Amino acid sequence: MNNLYKKFNKNLIIIFLSVICSFFVLSCGSFKKFDDPNRPTTAKEKARKNIDEGRGISIKNLRKGGGTTFDFSTSNLMWRASLETLDFLPLTTVDYSGGIIISDWYSDNSAGERESIKISLRFLDNDIRSESLKVIIHKKTCSVTLSCRTTLLTNTKIKEELHSTILRRAALIEKESKTKK
Repeated sequence: MNNLYKKFNKNLIIIFLSVICSFFVLSCGSFKKFDDPNRPTTAKEKARKNIDEGRGISIKNLRKGGGTTFDFSTSNLMWRASLETLDFLPLTTVDYSGGIIISDWYSDNSAGERESIKISLRFLDNDIRSESLKVIIHKKTCSVTLSCRTTLLTNTKIKEELHSTILRRAALIEKESKTKK
């Protein structure tokens, strides 16, 4: 009797699972045919519609030259002038796409090893204007016991000279490039 009960129980579970599975499959509903009179029927019409909607490319559009412009660091006059001006410094970060140049800590022999500066240049625009470049200078002063203090220098002669030197150099590079053309 117990064996018959186990077989009946297994069959009941199989039937129950079959009914549930068929319910889920059949409850998805029937698919209705989508009939759009404006829908393209041929491959050429479908391709043309995709291109018109911006979902594809056309060889004809590639020949036009497109609207893409590629800016390289050599074509940016402010960037070139900055690198030429800072060529004596060891640079730690030079990121053209991020528009930033950061030097390593630099110390000349006159101040000794106790004072050093770090220069950061941020490019805010590609135009040769005063507002296009932000110069940030940090000064690190270390005592004899090697405890150091870092401060942000604002309105210093170094900052002003560096800013004006880069702008003048960029203007000269632009003038030279125009005379070559």
